[in-house]
Amino acid sequence: MPVVPNGRVLFKEIPNGYPIPGKTTAYDETQTIDTDNVPLEGGFLVKILVISVDPYLRAKMRDPRIKMFTEAFIIGESLYNWAVGVVIRSEYEGVKVGDYINGTLPFQHYAIFKDMNELEILDNTEKLPLSLYVGVAGMPGRSSYYGWKEFSSAKKGDTIFVSGGAGPVGSMVIQFAKAEGLRIIASAGSDDKIKFIKSLGADVVFNYKITKTADILKKEGPIDIYWDNVGGETLEAALDNASMGARFIECGMISGYNESQYPIHNLFRIIACQLKLFGFLNTDPYLHEKYDDNFRQEIPKLLANGELQYTEHFTYGLENAPKALLDVQVGNNLGKSVIVVAEE
Repeated sequence: MPVVPNGRVLFKEIPNGYPIPGKTTAYDETQTIDTDNVPLEGGFLVKILVISVDPYLRAKMRDPRIKMFTEAFIIGESLYNWAVGVVIRSEYEGVKVGDYINGTLPFQHYAIFKDMNELEILDNTEKLPLSLYVGVAGMPGRSSYYGWKEFSSAKKGDTIFVSGGAGPVGSMVIQFAKAEGLRIIASAGSDDKIKFIKSLGADVVFNYKITKTADILKKEGPIDIYWDNVGGETLEAALDNASMGARFIECGMISGYNESQYPIHNLFRIIACQLKLFGFLNTDPYLHEKYDDNFRQEIPKLLANGELQYTEHFTYGLENAPKALLDVQVGNNLGKSVIVVAEE
């Protein structure tokens, strides 16, 4: 193969609000690579195939001096996230040409790695589409599985409210709740998303852009479990309509990622209703150790035999990644957002 451009998506500047394509992030083709001859120095060369786009990436677009749960992107360097690639050259023991690599990879066409830190060889026993390993069989799936198993204390007949129900996390939670006999209230922001949630078996489904969450929960509650992907005013409404001893599973708060935080006015409900609030990260070593083996054994099989449903939103071409990053923040995607960088 001749020398080719090694396209990258670079972090250009810290956004004030939503990440603007071409300003916050930009596609760059100034770097080239000779894939046949570039020195590997004992490492291996990966061709990146699919990359996940997730709401939390907005939290990485900040001043690195601000400490958070995730490291900040570095201005002038490539973005990175959960991805799958294929090894096309290797000098690294235990990694061979044709292996699929799953883990944290850069928003690039090609990358050289010197070790397997934050990477693993993908064992796709169920022959699932590779994109699922950055979605419901990957990090978002782990978030839903770990959080549900550890914190829900679900009982048949409980009422659960899932915000962001059409996303990869929320849609998995809906299906877990359905399988255990819960009554499910779920919200989303478009007709297509509402249709998808209904197909999963949710009992009460509404478009939060048209109908006030507080009105729905007042009518259909109280709720025994709240799975929170949104935060802000939606969290406030859930607090107002919680049953005694309800469990609040705090997984995401996208309403405050790009705009100022909504001030919650009713936090005393936590005390008055003896609520249990659980904030968690899927990277928690305790949760990983406790649940990951079961996740790997159960979820791919359920996906392969059709017992778990999912939907994906594909963006083709790395050059279109900056727009995909914005689309996830404003909710223009239906299902798991995946950038298809290259075919095998």
